[in-house]
Amino acid sequence: MLVGGDGTFHEVVNGVLNRIDGKVIPIGVIPAGSGNSVLHDLGLTDPIQAAKAIAAGDTRSIDVAQIKMNQVVRYSINLIGWGLVTDVGKRSETLRWLGPRRYTISSIIEIFLRKSRRARLVVDQETIYKQFTFIVACNSVHIGKGMKMAPSADLSDGLIDLIVVDGNITRKRLFSVLPKLFDGTHIDEPEVTYYQASSFSLHPETKDTLNIDGELVGTTPVDVRVLKHAIKIFA
Repeated sequence: MLVGGDGTFHEVVNGVLNRIDGKVIPIGVIPAGSGNSVLHDLGLTDPIQAAKAIAAGDTRSIDVAQIKMNQVVRYSINLIGWGLVTDVGKRSETLRWLGPRRYTISSIIEIFLRKSRRARLVVDQETIYKQFTFIVACNSVHIGKGMKMAPSADLSDGLIDLIVVDGNITRKRLFSVLPKLFDGTHIDEPEVTYYQASSFSLHPETKDTLNIDGELVGTTPVDVRVLKHAIKIFA
């Protein structure tokens, strides 16, 4: 059992999946983080309800994304982000003195800078080579504090949901699209493409930092595949 948020859950899952004996141990999670994205999907964001689910002993199998990058393998339970979303995270670390407001302020700054990156994205058998503003691959519907980044995601369907934002989107359009992340309607915008896939790879022209489950760890290029029902959690 663990008490924490998505970052703690990420570390425990990586420990379980790196066991030498290969044994999969059910994981109990008491939400105590800022996001608790996976438990948000399961309707277990209340610590008392989460504890009751653990006590009941019922388990659910959920998927995990296996990430191969530069000879290193990590596992993600929530999201893999690249581009603007990572830029915001990096800038917010330099503005910690602002408290929670640092994320909003960092987003505004990065939108004004509006950097795009050229990359080759392969989604299952489809190859796209173009400029991107950001790409987020999600195992869960929710990310951060309740944002519905991937409204069609399912923790157990063997697929990862990719939200791909075109590199030619204007600053004005970014300001109008990003608030829609909270209700999931951003996927209807013309600059946004939504994929569901069992695997993908991302090869930018530059070596970039990644956001994995809310932490700035790892770098591109990456090859990702879904491990269906890789872990069990009490739910």
